[in-house]
Amino acid sequence: MNIGVIGTGNMGKILIEAFLKSSAVNEENLYIMNRTKTKAEQLKSEFPNIHVVDSPEDIVKSSEYIFLCIKPLDIYPLLKGLAPLLKKEQCIVSITSPISVEQLESIVPCAAIRVIPSINNRVLCGTSLLSSGKHCPAHHQAFIEQIMTKISTPVTIEENITRVASDITSCGPAFFTYLLRNFINAAVVETEITREQATLLASKMIIGLGQLIEQEVYTLETLQEKVCVKGGITGEGIKVLEDEIGAMFNHLFQQTHAKFKHEKEKVNEQFCIKD
Repeated sequence: MNIGVIGTGNMGKILIEAFLKSSAVNEENLYIMNRTKTKAEQLKSEFPNIHVVDSPEDIVKSSEYIFLCIKPLDIYPLLKGLAPLLKKEQCIVSITSPISVEQLESIVPCAAIRVIPSINNRVLCGTSLLSSGKHCPAHHQAFIEQIMTKISTPVTIEENITRVASDITSCGPAFFTYLLRNFINAAVVETEITREQATLLASKMIIGLGQLIEQEVYTLETLQEKVCVKGGITGEGIKVLEDEIGAMFNHLFQQTHAKFKHEKEKVNEQFCIKD
């Protein structure tokens, strides 16, 4: 089964590397292209048996499953141009959240699936978010779930939670990396620890925390209870968090949803949908 990837930017590259490292896709079955061809050729230097092609049309001619790893506003014009070449038995797979599978189905004669990956998939963990079109055959859904299982834990979601689910899984690593960096910076400013020491300790701490949760040794609630002894030092730190975090995360979700709404409005204009 041949897989095509249009766009080898950050997320396209992550998907390609994860598929190949996990053996979810064989190199010989992977066709890739990028507007700047040298980016695609860089991947071929690491994976010599993949196929680098010149155009989206070449991807369509060679692939059963076509991953669109490009910007949301580039998808509509691309698919309008490719629609005459697409066959009923093929499947379009979009990784962008503002475009629904129903919108994809409205302009292509084939099946459509949306897969929202995470940077964590690069190390074959984390989740991916799946949504299938109403007219998507079961065998396409099964195949996509199968290859995504090799690099993640696939979770099927409804349209109404697309943004918040993506905030948690895809944006979450950036949000919590930002918090961790500030945690490290404060340790360096307030004490005599070096940045290298603080970074090592904090990085190992977050990895261990993930393993405790992954292995179900503790839940989030019981883990905090185990560390936060009544009247102890951790409790004093928790008091600061309770006082100062406030509605920060509420504001975060409000901001991401406002941006999402703005992007969807632009996409809907392309698809001629009026609210």
